[in-house]
Amino acid sequence: MIEKLLPQPVTNQYSGHPLAKRVFVVLTLITIGRSLVHMFAADGGAQSIASIALDAFTDGGASTVITIFALWGLSQLIIGLLYAIALWRYQSLIPLMYVFFAFEYFMRLIAGFYSPGLEKLETAPGEIGNIIFLPLGIVMLWLSLRENQA
Repeated sequence: MIEKLLPQPVTNQYSGHPLAKRVFVVLTLITIGRSLVHMFAADGGAQSIASIALDAFTDGGASTVITIFALWGLSQLIIGLLYAIALWRYQSLIPLMYVFFAFEYFMRLIAGFYSPGLEKLETAPGEIGNIIFLPLGIVMLWLSLRENQA
């Protein structure tokens, strides 16, 4: 299993289940798209998507939240670009990328559990995504480690 997660040499040959690769393409597009919204939407997606009541904040407080969302978007863009590079040139690293993906969503759940959170108008799509993407990432990791029988 270690050889599948940390292959030597790193190649552009993917040997796992084809479904895991197709899902990884979709997750890469979601990651990049979400990052661009956080970086370039007027509210960083904080109110329009995450339903954080920016109107209840001072102007400075709202600007701070929007800036934090934009910086978060930059981090997501870097991750999404790494995923895209793996798809383009280093497909043998797709299982490792799934480890990072699952770890990110596991830590999002942990952070949400231990932090006081922000007051929201309704459940944000990201909260639901955190619950869905962790098991999806684990299943896709498992599939990506399986040798393709086709």
